[in-house]
Amino acid sequence: MRSCGFCAATVVLICLVPADVARAQGTYLSTGGPVNQAMGGASTAAPLDAIGATYWNPATISDLRSELAVGLGLLLVTDLETSSSVPGLGSGSTAAEPGTTALPTVGWVHHLEQSPITIGLGIHAVAGFKTNYPSSATNPFFAPQSNAPGVPGGFGRIMTQASFLQLAPMLSFALSDKLSVGLGPTLTLGELTIDPLVFAAPDDADGSLAPRYPSGRGTRSHWGGGAQLGVYYITDPCWRFGMSIKSPQWMEDFRYHTENELGLPRVVKVKLDLPMIISFGTSYSGYENLILAVDVRYFDYKNTDFWGPHGFNADGSLAGLGMSSVASVATGAQLRLSDSLYMRLGYTFNQSPFQSAEVTNAVAAPLYYQHQIHIGASQRLSDAVAINIAYSHSPKAKLSGPLVNPAGTVGGSNVTTTEAVHYLNLGVSVKY
Repeated sequence: MRSCGFCAATVVLICLVPADVARAQGTYLSTGGPVNQAMGGASTAAPLDAIGATYWNPATISDLRSELAVGLGLLLVTDLETSSSVPGLGSGSTAAEPGTTALPTVGWVHHLEQSPITIGLGIHAVAGFKTNYPSSATNPFFAPQSNAPGVPGGFGRIMTQASFLQLAPMLSFALSDKLSVGLGPTLTLGELTIDPLVFAAPDDADGSLAPRYPSGRGTRSHWGGGAQLGVYYITDPCWRFGMSIKSPQWMEDFRYHTENELGLPRVVKVKLDLPMIISFGTSYSGYENLILAVDVRYFDYKNTDFWGPHGFNADGSLAGLGMSSVASVATGAQLRLSDSLYMRLGYTFNQSPFQSAEVTNAVAAPLYYQHQIHIGASQRLSDAVAINIAYSHSPKAKLSGPLVNPAGTVGGSNVTTTEAVHYLNLGVSVKY
């Protein structure tokens, strides 16, 4: 037992040492619900509650009691600020006011009597970002768009908001006492506001020879779907392994009712999907009252519409955010302090989805925050009912690079953007 525990501890310590600078895994939230959040998102082989199990691996619901869990996360981005300098146009710094975002989650697991089948349902806020920058007379990046030929301009006021809610019914089949397989469809509802709408070609309807981007506020929620598959294997009393794959979420085209420079109607379509995710996980419970878990994930942003394509098209529209595919590692530990009180610690790190050349895009999609530290607890009020809490913090992170516009990279320019993240999550779980 001690030898087994030593191996597990060694694996965790190795995973805690990143080979490169750790940054955000992109638009996807790394955790689901307060229990999974406090574990750093590690649940592919560590099913501790219904929300975390339905979030990352449908096969693991076979290893849970029947349960209903709900959670509400409050995400606050602070220190969201962007500075820029352009030769001949000066320099300046601008702060955004994104505010607090509410992120609801629900997980339900039910064992069918006298059957190897377990059914589950996850309702998760899975992805998103938000900014709210004012225009500026001193910061070249947020200078008003050009309104005269040959007069350089910036992007003006920038307001972006993306939110994706996913409905995931699932089935898990216990093929034996040790092996389970889970699968199910995923239905996603997404909304994306981009103002100015840089994914549209600038128009020059007024003949001023100073094309401008239209507004991207006139849109609705859009639907998409995919599927997920998972495997969960218990080798002995102390080791568990899991693997899951989430297919891309193929979304319908995002439609925007906007207008040209003369105020006449214009319809713009933007193609956006969510990326494929592959997860591998292991957990160890050989120490008394202690569970250790590690997950490794791959997010295929590079080959996904909207996120992966790079640069501007010939008509001046943005081809995509230019994000790279990344790997992420989530680690967590749960310690049972008594029959009713559990404490959890987690740490998540990721490869960078943005390189310095894409800092222009990262301003509107601030997905570059670095290391995530998590802490949480559960207090059982009875054998069936528990209250759960988690808090996460991503320390202030920075990304710098040149300013890029449809004409190319602006020589001698610099754009630096920073942010920090606070995330509080509260929830209740009921086992039956």
